[in-house]
Amino acid sequence: MEEKQKKERIGVYICHCGGNISDYVDVAQIRDLAKNEEGVIISKNVMFACADSNQKEMIRDIEDEKLDAIVVASCSPKLHLHTFRNVALRGGINPYNYTQVNIREQCSWAHSDTPGEASIKAAGLIRAGIKKVSFSEALENIEVSSTRAVVIIGAGVSGMRAAIDLAKMGNQVYLIEKEKAIGGNVAKWKELFITGQKGNTIIEALSKQIRELTNITLFTGATIEKVTGSIGNFIAEVNIGDEKLNLKSGAILVTTGFDSYLPTEGEFGYKNNPAVITLPEFKGLIDNSHETLLYNNRKVNSIAYIYCVGMRQTKGENKYCSRVCCTTAIQSSLTVHEKFKDIQAYHLYRDIRTYGKQEILYERSSKNGDIYLKFDEKAPPVVEPIGNKLLVKVKDELTKRRELELETDLVVLVTGLVPRSDSKQISALLKIPVGNDGFFNEIHPKLRPVETVINGVFIGGSCQGPKNISESVQSSLSAAVKINALTKNPTIFLEPIVARINFDACVWCGKCAEVCEYDAIHPLEMYGKTVASVNEAVCKGCGMCAPVCPADAIDMAQYSNNEIEGMIDGFMEKVELVAEAGDKLQDGGEEGIAMKDMPLIWRQLAGCLQGDSKSIPDLAKELGLDSELVTYNLMTMNKYSLVEADKLDDSDEYFSYKLKNIPHVQN
Repeated sequence: MEEKQKKERIGVYICHCGGNISDYVDVAQIRDLAKNEEGVIISKNVMFACADSNQKEMIRDIEDEKLDAIVVASCSPKLHLHTFRNVALRGGINPYNYTQVNIREQCSWAHSDTPGEASIKAAGLIRAGIKKVSFSEALENIEVSSTRAVVIIGAGVSGMRAAIDLAKMGNQVYLIEKEKAIGGNVAKWKELFITGQKGNTIIEALSKQIRELTNITLFTGATIEKVTGSIGNFIAEVNIGDEKLNLKSGAILVTTGFDSYLPTEGEFGYKNNPAVITLPEFKGLIDNSHETLLYNNRKVNSIAYIYCVGMRQTKGENKYCSRVCCTTAIQSSLTVHEKFKDIQAYHLYRDIRTYGKQEILYERSSKNGDIYLKFDEKAPPVVEPIGNKLLVKVKDELTKRRELELETDLVVLVTGLVPRSDSKQISALLKIPVGNDGFFNEIHPKLRPVETVINGVFIGGSCQGPKNISESVQSSLSAAVKINALTKNPTIFLEPIVARINFDACVWCGKCAEVCEYDAIHPLEMYGKTVASVNEAVCKGCGMCAPVCPADAIDMAQYSNNEIEGMIDGFMEKVELVAEAGDKLQDGGEEGIAMKDMPLIWRQLAGCLQGDSKSIPDLAKELGLDSELVTYNLMTMNKYSLVEADKLDDSDEYFSYKLKNIPHVQN
């Protein structure tokens, strides 16, 4: 970019974050440094940059000083990027002529033990932000037309509930199920915890609603073979027996559910002994038994449940906790006690995880006489046949690893949830990332829990991790709301941060297309030659294509060569911060720690301890602060050898603390 195109009226705002930043970063000096940077017209310190009052002040500055770009140095852009983009827009400048610099998570929090270095780093980051925004361009959002239709893959309880809600919101819904019957795993279950509802009853009620909604089309025995297009205009090729259909949709929701872990042959005697069965098999046995619990025509008088089978493996594929297995096993045990008489249950567990209201079930189980024995992963139970029974040996952690032997009629392996066997095909088809656990990955578990990195592709239910029915439905309904927000408008607006091709320089070697994980780059005949073309609706702006281009014909919007090089130059410039005279803490005769580099509360604590040792309650009372806050900061000072424990107080209840290696403190 030419020099004359650089921004000439930049506003810089450095946030105190109420002390989260200013307690460790010298915001006053950094403000003065930023003021001297080329193109900077305004450089201010603000207590809370995100506060409404400050936003209004920034808008006034933009209008009064005719700013053409702004930099906000505050917290992570994940929190307030759109907040300040809107400030820029309301002030009359393009929102992409704004840069946010993270000096909280990356400076004050990360380097709270070395505030001087945190200040230097913050100054460098702010300079980099100023250089970047000085080369920034005014960008416009990409506009994509949208079809008000949704393809849902998987007609389990999550997919069915999402389909109903999306249809009621006015969308055409195509619900695609691989199996001949709908309902997934829930359709196979009878009594459900904690409500006591029947699984098949729930599925029948949902199925009735689907039949009544004319804008839901249900396909069973159908598979997705190919997906083309992008957000707003996907085309899914569906194979229904011998017939193929092309379904056009604005978004895709994946609710493919889970599989149950299947133990390997010999795992706790599985398949080697017919009296060793999995929890899903046991639930089916309970549902189909009446008056007397029989297995292989033998009456069952005792059952041993072995927990965490195939789950939470230190060495193995499934390192995660499946969350719902403990509750399912305990609920099954309670059902056994309700339907049958005089059956003893032993629960061999590593940890019991009945979270939330499910803790009630654990309490009921204990009151019913169920015996819980805790084992260590390194010493798992051993199952051996003994006549017509099974002998289970376990070292109980609660009785100092005493080895117990249990004679049981049946061993139930409490297995967990694992990704479906076809997850890899779905992942490859839709380019959904898969986590280390094999389940589909969302963008962010808290901020964007049902969105994937592929625009317009959403996930819901237990295909993204173990969930109970309530959690699965909540997840899919959240996705339904997100999808409707997209499809209800005929036009979708996407961020313009995408790859851009210099057609004059491009000679189409194909290297950019080879590294693009989103299939966003394709050859195009233009000006009598073949060049690279970017599908802006698909491109994620990851930048993988730019460095592999031998002709340097690709750059990224908002991350052009000038912007990146400007950031590097800005960060590499030497930063000099001035320490005030007499503002030192002597430390063992060495150069010392600058008093002003310490957080304010440390300076207050050091002042109170000058000349005498005091306990935490005394310090809290003297400073008028919460004792927990005093404890946290005093322990941190102790860690860095600024204070040390002196003696117990007169009541022998609290230690008193004194300054260490700090003979003189000047505030």
